[in-house]
Amino acid sequence: MEHTSPLERILRGTALTLVVIFFMFPIVWILMMSFQTNETILRIPPQLVFKPTLANYTALITGKLTTAAGTLDIAFMRNLWNSVFLSVTSVAVALLLGVPAAYAFARHKFRGSEDIAFTLLSFRFAPALLVLLPLTLYFQKLGLANTYIGLIWVYQLICLPLILWIVRGYFEDIPADIEYAYRIAGHSWFATFRKIALPLAGPGIAAAGLLAFIFAWNNFVFALVLASADKQPVTVGALAFITSSGIQYGQISAAIVLSITPTLALALYAQRYLVEGLSLGAVKG
Repeated sequence: MEHTSPLERILRGTALTLVVIFFMFPIVWILMMSFQTNETILRIPPQLVFKPTLANYTALITGKLTTAAGTLDIAFMRNLWNSVFLSVTSVAVALLLGVPAAYAFARHKFRGSEDIAFTLLSFRFAPALLVLLPLTLYFQKLGLANTYIGLIWVYQLICLPLILWIVRGYFEDIPADIEYAYRIAGHSWFATFRKIALPLAGPGIAAAGLLAFIFAWNNFVFALVLASADKQPVTVGALAFITSSGIQYGQISAAIVLSITPTLALALYAQRYLVEGLSLGAVKG
């Protein structure tokens, strides 16, 4: 068994501490700012010791933002609910469409299958501004502009290629002999897919769903143009804190804390699936 010297352990601990501080400092600083007023935040030099206040969170929850120019109505909590609804629904639709398609691409090779898969992946390459104008015109003609259905349709197009290509790799890592043995026992293709392929690829599907949720949650451009204020997610709703009397740094910090909480909670809950998904290929004989 290899033994490390006390000096080596100290150097490793110091390096690990510096790395943690480097990556955690912005989050800790934003958390501190969320409990400060604008006057405290803008002081030079910055103060590490201050009297905390819940005024920023109160303004977000009540929808009343007090500025030098008066009181403004903000809809942050509605924007937060819109983000949850749009992200969850779009990822669910993308999983419903993408997982069977990924299984088909992994198990059934046919002429042009790679071209079709690459075409779907190319949707991720296209800049949002390139498709925004024609998409807006089509939405206006179809009556999908400023609707939840229209936004969900766009969001799932963002999530679908990611899910398709990630989950396809996990299906390809599953030995096909297991499915063949189950099929020989007289079970249908759908039963094989539901009872064999899906459980074995479960960690990969969970990992792909989590990544797709983060992509959908962080979307900004499409919701900014295709929806009005009552249907916009939190990424767009944060613009309300840039007012004529200045930038409300305290409310922005509190909004960041509240907006990252759902994704952070989801990541912590799904971390065991992520670990299982990463180790799936390593344990395959």
